[in-house]
Amino acid sequence: MNDKTRGAVEMTTAMVISGTIGWLVVLSGRPVTEVVFWRCLFGALTLLPVCAALGLLRAGVISRRQLGLAALGGVAIVANWLLLFAAYSHASISIATAIYNTQPFMLVGLGALFLHERPTWTTLGWLGLSFSGVLMIVLARPGADAGGAHLVGVLLALGAAFFYAVAAFVAKSLKGVPPQLIALVQLLVGTLLLLPAAWQGGVDLAPAAWTLLLTMGVVHTGLMYILLYGAIQRLPTTLTGALSFIYPVVAFGVDALAFGRRLAPGQILGAAAILLAAAGMMSAWTARRPGAARQACPAPVTK
Repeated sequence: MNDKTRGAVEMTTAMVISGTIGWLVVLSGRPVTEVVFWRCLFGALTLLPVCAALGLLRAGVISRRQLGLAALGGVAIVANWLLLFAAYSHASISIATAIYNTQPFMLVGLGALFLHERPTWTTLGWLGLSFSGVLMIVLARPGADAGGAHLVGVLLALGAAFFYAVAAFVAKSLKGVPPQLIALVQLLVGTLLLLPAAWQGGVDLAPAAWTLLLTMGVVHTGLMYILLYGAIQRLPTTLTGALSFIYPVVAFGVDALAFGRRLAPGQILGAAAILLAAAGMMSAWTARRPGAARQACPAPVTK
């Protein structure tokens, strides 16, 4: 198996894993603060020996400034997970996933605001399409009785996309730092931030809940990160971006099969518009930066 094939297999597996996490979050029945805490803790315990084996825990691998930036990114990632997981119960996994894919445009906005990067007309066009998709999803409410919860879910997913973009923006300042180490720092930060909430909730959980939480930490976080970064190192950005859309497809399928939730026609059009805009945005990003063939675009992978 050559590097490109292996990378494609790793990326596909990572996206399939990511697409099923919403199912586990809902099945666990636990508060999102507890879910994110245990995900961070079990994920960190999975990545810790990996980083040690790669020699990433020795002095000099990361500077104090870089450590601080990685920790800041960890705060954003934690906020991202909290909001996204909360969105599942207010809207649905499918709606939250579709809205969450507006994150590339959040990153463009941060670049324009802080780095004075002027978006092209093409980018603005894709942004308009994405925004129209969000509007279609908001307007295609499942019913008057669920309208308020639906809107709350959309807003939570938009907030999650924003904080993911913040984490990706911060990561741009961490060039040269091994991504596995960045992920470990972020998970450790999340563990410390949410420890008080988890302590208050206690650890007297049913075996089924422990199984789900352990799976989310080990498989959906530790293993997923390992597969993802392995794929990023082997694949060009165009293929990485294309394969990242396996995630929403799997999430939509899981939502339909596990919970019987199917998007209304207007919601399907809205989701398609957002995903098409995100794909076009990443293609345009790659075309403008041909020298970044091995760099990771901000794919929606931190679920």
